[in-house]
Amino acid sequence: MKKPVVALVGRPNVGKSTLFNRLVGTKVAIIEDIPGITRDRIYGDVNFDKYSFHLIDTGGIDISDENFNEEIKSQAEIAINEADVIIFVVDAKEGITQNDLIVKDMLLKSRKKIIVAVNKIDSKLAKNNIYDFYELGFDNYINISSEQNEGIYELLLEITKDFKEYGEEDSDSIKFSVIGRPNVGKSSLVNAILNEERVIVSNIAGTTRDAIDTPFTYHNEKFVVIDTAGMRKKGKIYETVEKYSLLRSMKAIDRSDVCLLVIDAETGIIEHDKHIAGYVIEAGKPIVIVVNKWDVIDNKDENMKKFIKDIRTNFQFIPYAPIVFLSAKTHKRMHTLMPEIIKVYNNSTKMIATNLVNDCIKDAYNLNLPPSYKGKRLKIYFCNQVSNRPPKFNIQVNSKGLIHFSYERYLENKIRESFDFEGTPIILQFKNKGEE
Repeated sequence: MKKPVVALVGRPNVGKSTLFNRLVGTKVAIIEDIPGITRDRIYGDVNFDKYSFHLIDTGGIDISDENFNEEIKSQAEIAINEADVIIFVVDAKEGITQNDLIVKDMLLKSRKKIIVAVNKIDSKLAKNNIYDFYELGFDNYINISSEQNEGIYELLLEITKDFKEYGEEDSDSIKFSVIGRPNVGKSSLVNAILNEERVIVSNIAGTTRDAIDTPFTYHNEKFVVIDTAGMRKKGKIYETVEKYSLLRSMKAIDRSDVCLLVIDAETGIIEHDKHIAGYVIEAGKPIVIVVNKWDVIDNKDENMKKFIKDIRTNFQFIPYAPIVFLSAKTHKRMHTLMPEIIKVYNNSTKMIATNLVNDCIKDAYNLNLPPSYKGKRLKIYFCNQVSNRPPKFNIQVNSKGLIHFSYERYLENKIRESFDFEGTPIILQFKNKGEE
């Protein structure tokens, strides 16, 4: 089940970034008292009650002639197109401006649910302007102060009013998404997968708003490939705004059992590749790194070793991710991909017997005792796997405060050495003895 998308839209300096940080709960957006400081969309996840949604912070829309403003407007339009709910943030301290009216016209064309968030109501000037905003002609108004945390609960209630509870998507098929930045060959890879001799493509291809889902059968097993490459509008801005792919990827990641991160062998690894991989890990999904366009690389054996080293250096946070080198264009090495998808999916669903996990952790503990801290040493009493997708382990200890991240990593590595969890993240959850 996909997460809904909520976009924050408005003119510069109305407090969108402050509201974004308030909703997400961390200071991600850059906040300065200078109009137009947020130029790119920034993404985050919001969890409220039984609901979860993606939040997009957009740059302020201004009618001035600054060079970057047309791009900001285009990015805001992209965010509006992707959003299920739009929060139109206005400034109660300043009242309605010409820029507010420009934003209003953009939003009325969208035919989406619009919530007008009248921000900065803690200002002394606000009471003179609050009711003027009803002239904008929308149905939903919430008075808030992002700085003082006023009205935020009411705003979240209105945002999630029509949302369904977020949960797993029921299916007997293995879903995998093809994600990555633009022009790395995602669509070509999907086509190559579906053209494999052993693959039977279903006649029914469902199209969702955020991607194209294609069911197929491989070795008598059902799969759905989620292609994130397609864009609903053509035009230069839609093809060149790289961060557009990130939102599309995030939504596909939520619905996937396995994620294929596609990297361009010609251009190599860039920061954006790591950002996308980070979302996969945050979502707890298995990952396969796919190096595409391998047909154009000379001295393949030598360069493969260099590329693997480069990937391990840049993606140190996922040392367990398998790497596949292939060419979607020539179909060379395509036969290596599907077995990796199946393997990492099976690893993510694996459940290990409690006695085996306990023996593994006990041996690891005795082999390398954790250092003592202020005369106290960590003791491990019991360990068991409590869930999968991704695998999660409860470890009962004398004091959670004695856990150091390096020792946690050591225990994870020992689990991985004993049991094959290649491709999937695993979660270690430490609890004090007797803690539920």
